[in-house]
Amino acid sequence: MFSKDIGIDLGTANVLVYIKGQGVVLNEPSVVAIDSETKKPLAVGSEAHEMLGRTPGRVKAIKPMKDGVIADFEITEIMLNYFIRKVNGKSWFARPRILICCPSNITQVEKNAIKEAAERTGARRVFLDEEPKVAAIGAGMDISKPSGNMVIDIGGGTTDVAILSLGGIVTSDSIKVAGNTFDNDIVKFVKEKYKLLIGERTAEEIKVNIGSVFKESAKEKMEVRGRDLVTGLPHTITLTSDEVEEALRESIYIIVNATKNVLEQTPPELAADIIDKGIVLTGGGALIKGIDQLLSSELKVPVFIAENPLTCVAEGTGILLENLHLIDK
Repeated sequence: MFSKDIGIDLGTANVLVYIKGQGVVLNEPSVVAIDSETKKPLAVGSEAHEMLGRTPGRVKAIKPMKDGVIADFEITEIMLNYFIRKVNGKSWFARPRILICCPSNITQVEKNAIKEAAERTGARRVFLDEEPKVAAIGAGMDISKPSGNMVIDIGGGTTDVAILSLGGIVTSDSIKVAGNTFDNDIVKFVKEKYKLLIGERTAEEIKVNIGSVFKESAKEKMEVRGRDLVTGLPHTITLTSDEVEEALRESIYIIVNATKNVLEQTPPELAADIIDKGIVLTGGGALIKGIDQLLSSELKVPVFIAENPLTCVAEGTGILLENLHLIDK
């Protein structure tokens, strides 16, 4: 039985799976619901995500990835196993080669944990590659030539900023401020300003629907329901894009400063290329309204959003699977 080559974007918020010759075949949240008494998994992915914040006592919805690395090894293994079986169908006994992406500055121990989790799902070989490089390839950038390319990949757990040239990373930084941080910022803002307690899922809906990081980019409103901290009763408020911009401001500037630091460490020849070509944004965070305008005005460099920012990393794994010699060191 021929095995399929599989590319996995093992993200803090979502797992995307790419199968060679078929494209992106799975995109589900990185969540597993388990029975805390029997330790048995009850649901994985979208089904488990629906349970976040809504489970009875003995059912726990767990996010096994934190800041781009494995926080819970056993649960990650259950999740990977489930997704690989799901996409590999009847041929699960054929052992695939798997390419997994990881943030650019994680430790060797963390890399080994990711590799081991994949190997234990029955992979024939496991390759690891750095997320910003794979995202750049998936965004259609030609990083094989001796010229500078810059990518900012804003995921769920980490933001990776990298300058690439000749197929490798020249300078990079990986910070633990990304989509999940934005959700927490919104929860905190609503709690402090309106004395209203909202859950992670509501915060994510606010971010997706009316989220903005540039004053002029959006003027939208949304009704938000939660629990009033004073009365303890359910309550509804109206939130605006400007308030979301205020909630996210501090975190966004951490990303801006990390990008400035990477640019400051860049060799002048490559910096000149980036002024010409601009910076490409990938990852779910690239979809927040106004982020390209804000970065462009702060960095004085053109900033573009990739065509499919959410699937760039997964599509990049697909291109690398066709050219495994590029990573097969």
